[in-house]
Amino acid sequence: MTENFVPPGQQRNLRACMVCSIVMTQNRFLKEGCPNCEEFLHLEGSMDAIIDCTSQVFEGLIALADPSKSWVAKWQRLDGYVKGVYATKVSGQLPDEVVAVMEDEVRIKYIPRDGSATEAD
Repeated sequence: MTENFVPPGQQRNLRACMVCSIVMTQNRFLKEGCPNCEEFLHLEGSMDAIIDCTSQVFEGLIALADPSKSWVAKWQRLDGYVKGVYATKVSGQLPDEVVAVMEDEVRIKYIPRDGSATEAD
């Protein structure tokens, strides 16, 4: 995986994954997919999936060098993910069919990253 450096002028192309909230450029999602969610989102090479499962509307940035040891990562439910830059809040609706695959086939409970739901829900 390449470094998370975003050259000047490319900030407009940043998107955040609606499942794990990692922030990368649209082109990087297209080339590499999501480093945390690729097994069920299948973003690599699919512009339609990127548009459906990532969002340009997000708030705050968290840079995680060691997610397994970070209290912020635990608080944001990011522990266990790869190091990188994550959004604190991601706006958008994940398609129902993607949520169904996550919950039925992969056995991951989807908790929206937009603040509309909590783990207690």
